Amino acid sequence: MKKAALIITSSLALIIISCTERVNEYHLYYLGGQSNMDGYGFTNDLTAEMNDTVPGVIIFHGNTAEDNTSPDGKGKWDILQPGHGVGFWSDGSSNFLSNRFGVELSFAKKMKELAPEENIAIIKYSRGGTSIDTLAAFSYGCWLPDYRKGNGVNQYDHLLATVKNALAYTDIDGDGKPDRLIPSGIIWMQGESDALVEYSANVYKENLSVLMKEIRVTLGSMDMPVVIGRISDSHNDTDSIVWTFGDIVRKAQADFTQEDGNASLVTSTDNYSFSDPWHYDSKGYLDLGEKFAEAMADLKKR
Repeated sequence: MKKAALIITSSLALIIISCTERVNEYHLYYLGGQSNMDGYGFTNDLTAEMNDTVPGVIIFHGNTAEDNTSPDGKGKWDILQPGHGVGFWSDGSSNFLSNRFGVELSFAKKMKELAPEENIAIIKYSRGGTSIDTLAAFSYGCWLPDYRKGNGVNQYDHLLATVKNALAYTDIDGDGKPDRLIPSGIIWMQGESDALVEYSANVYKENLSVLMKEIRVTLGSMDMPVVIGRISDSHNDTDSIVWTFGDIVRKAQADFTQEDGNASLVTSTDNYSFSDPWHYDSKGYLDLGEKFAEAMADLKKR
């Protein structure tokens, strides 16, 4: 909680700006999770319309990092365009786009369609293979804030570093004027790794509740809407199950969103095709981003 409080202080520094100074407002969304949040869609599958920048939308994409490595969180605010999928990286001064995209692209476009007058700011930090529970972390990493192994750095620490670096900027769009960030929502796509271990699956709802509470605290809004993407199984083109305890995690996701009071579950993932046993195809990511936006817009109306 002490670390999270530092982020809130930085956030408030952006939000509380002199009333005499004209500012641009940006609705801030955090996108996180594991590889299906990283994004495995191929940019060469995009239409000409989709394969372009998204006006009014700026993204800060933090570098992915392993547990037990010094918190990095490097990124650079830039206008959203394709290339923020797996393989993206930043040195803090420049962004290096990949040939992949994730849900951020269609999420932002749909949000702009639903609320054209609202500017959007996205902070993205995700890492493939990561779990919330410690037993399912393996070598990919753990999101549980209290998880301490090795030098004590976990995925939540990397998230904090990303948010801190993002909120260090008072002028995120580079127009020479300070900007006001309005904490507006969390999009979370994760749970597949926890579905590999029975115990981790059984405690998923509790762990997800703890993590979402901490992220809300970090971004400075305890009633921030949360949209969860339901994990689905490719069956690897056979009748075999990829996520052994997936049904337990799916129920935990549903229970969390029903009990939270300001959360929603996107279930369209059951209809998507896969590009490999673990990741959706390009059409799936495009549809999932839109479904996330529609669910988020509905929550904001409550």
